[in-house]
Amino acid sequence: MTTHLVWFRRDLRLHDNLALAAACRDRSARVLALYIATPAQWKAHDMSPRQAAFVGKQLNALQTALAEKGIPLLVYDVGDFTASVEIVKNVCAQHDVSRLFYNYQYEINERQRDAQVEKSLSQVVCEGFDDSVILAPGAVMTGNHEMYKVFTPFKNAWLKRLKDSIPECVAAPKARESGAIPPPSTPITLNYPQQDFDVALFPVEEKSVIAQLRQFCQQGAAEYEQQRDFPANEGTSRLSASLATGGLSPRQCLHRLLVEQPQALEGGAGSVWLNELIWREFYRHLLTYYPALCRHQPFIRWTDRVQWQNSVTHLQAWQTGNTGYPIVDAAMRQLNGTGWMHNRLRMIAASFLVKDLLIDWRKGEQYFMSQLIDGDLAANNGGWQWAASTGTDAAPYFRIFNPTTQGEKFDRDGDFIRQWVPELRDVPGKAIHEPWPWAEKMQVTLNYPRPIVDHKQARLATLAAYEAAHKG
Repeated sequence: MTTHLVWFRRDLRLHDNLALAAACRDRSARVLALYIATPAQWKAHDMSPRQAAFVGKQLNALQTALAEKGIPLLVYDVGDFTASVEIVKNVCAQHDVSRLFYNYQYEINERQRDAQVEKSLSQVVCEGFDDSVILAPGAVMTGNHEMYKVFTPFKNAWLKRLKDSIPECVAAPKARESGAIPPPSTPITLNYPQQDFDVALFPVEEKSVIAQLRQFCQQGAAEYEQQRDFPANEGTSRLSASLATGGLSPRQCLHRLLVEQPQALEGGAGSVWLNELIWREFYRHLLTYYPALCRHQPFIRWTDRVQWQNSVTHLQAWQTGNTGYPIVDAAMRQLNGTGWMHNRLRMIAASFLVKDLLIDWRKGEQYFMSQLIDGDLAANNGGWQWAASTGTDAAPYFRIFNPTTQGEKFDRDGDFIRQWVPELRDVPGKAIHEPWPWAEKMQVTLNYPRPIVDHKQARLATLAAYEAAHKG
């Protein structure tokens, strides 16, 4: 009997899992599943304790679901990717594996690990799949066969290619002929710091995630364009955590969206949420063609000459949500309190760190990863380089958000701010965005810091720093 091994990484699901489906296609083969925890690597990559807890719960759900299909999940805990190569090699030898199936990861360390695995398994057929994207890197290129560096032309080419052939979703595998196996009596525990998260917001069971996707595509996707910028509203999908860890595939998102909002491909209802999926693809494709992005290097090289102020005091105030700018502080406290931040707030908070405090964007990128339940290198790096004007198709460096007017625009009445900055709950209406004049007039003492920088002066300092770097 031939033995197939499925190596799970960031693809913790049964439905629409290309590697799992391929491994199970031969009904006569014995199928084993493998997961290798690498805590030292996770620490080096700033994986958040909430994401570790999320992955741990997903793994236990996956192990139970696989057992019902007659597939045992072998779980190993080693230090890093280098050690995981030996585990794969040993498991293949121990179980006489003839074929290894896995879904590609595009980050540089992961690609090097996979290359080492393939090199060490001379007697095993290795099959990889472009599972975490809708269209594989290399499928959307310029006329000169180069990767697009600007989003809109990439998006147009991506949509054209997609319309030619929409990739199908593959079904969850049927139970093996040998029948179900009893699940392990002891749960999987990960040797990594973990922090609780709200399962109602970030469901773990596959059926619950699929239900969340269905509900959003039925109700939220059509209104996403109108609702997505207002953090006090539940206008976003909150599917990013499941996409980051592979509890959900982007193809599932695309197909469900087109079922519920068939005009999305033509720019109709649902097209703005589709745009977010395309941004996700853009950043993943970029990572493949520009591995320097995985090494904390800016896409626009001259921006490495910016002279950052890197104030430790200012960084700490930003991290803890005590900058004196209410919308920024509410955003950071939401991140610290839940492991998630609304996308509009990610832009505001990132812009403030880089362009008001003149702190290196990489410090913000690292802090976000250390807190986010949906931490994903490609998306997080892409977002930070966009905000810092160091990335491809980024906001120009002279575009600097005014944090006060951003608050006034996207949290007009201060509902979101009051939720996360209780010190300001008694400040009425729009006064909450600049609460000190109201407090002085009412002779009220606010237990809330005054702004740590003056935005107008900070803006001028940032412009000068970028212009000096640009001149070289």
